[in-house]
Amino acid sequence: MSVACPSCGNTRSFLVKTLQMHVVQVEGTRVDVAEENRPSVFEVLCDECESALAFDQFDEEIRREILLMLGAR
Repeated sequence: MSVACPSCGNTRSFLVKTLQMHVVQVEGTRVDVAEENRPSVFEVLCDECESALAFDQFDEEIRREILLMLGAR
């Protein structure tokens, strides 16, 4: 099954919102990133009509490719 928006039929352009956490340490005027994790897919929307799509229902191969391209988990 390819990715398609159930509302408008778009099969080409999607907004993928990710969430990434960072641990920041501040010592005086120095700021360091102590730890960061890989981004996680938070939400997928159709770029045409902004309807939400269920990322977990995408084809496994397409999900894997999207996660790889984003460096996400």
